[in-house]
Amino acid sequence: MGILSSKPQEEPLHSGEVFNLWSHLYATKGFLVTLQILTNHSSDHDLKAFLEDFTENCVKQEEQQTEAILKTSGIRLPPAPPARPDVQPEDIPAGARFNDPEIAGLVQREIIAGNILFSYVMGISLREDIAQMFGEFHTQRTEYEEKLLKISKEKGWLVPPPMNLK
Repeated sequence: MGILSSKPQEEPLHSGEVFNLWSHLYATKGFLVTLQILTNHSSDHDLKAFLEDFTENCVKQEEQQTEAILKTSGIRLPPAPPARPDVQPEDIPAGARFNDPEIAGLVQREIIAGNILFSYVMGISLREDIAQMFGEFHTQRTEYEEKLLKISKEKGWLVPPPMNLK
């Protein structure tokens, strides 16, 4: 077993990889609960469908892949917050409910922040499988960010900065 072996899975994780894998898993577990709450708050069909798809086909997959690497490496897993019950948006008082444009903005910021982290982890990783996994996370989240941007534009939720037309 060496740093430059031909099988990355047999190489040890360095402290930066361990820290970022563990931190990402911890944040992802929290983000899944946040997405559940935001889905409960959404009254827009397209946004709700996006949130459900993003949760199932992106964030949960990230959680599973990251958790598998940590388990295989013998690293203790972070705790997960409890899931929230499903509720209808009408059951949430208007003053306490997130609006759909706010939900889209919050999720978009989380996607962008995640991609910054993924780029960083790709840069510090010595194990090719870790760098590749975070590269795949980055690519997938970028695709979802584009979908969310399209929804935000179609719904009129996007607030652009001042345009320089000169």
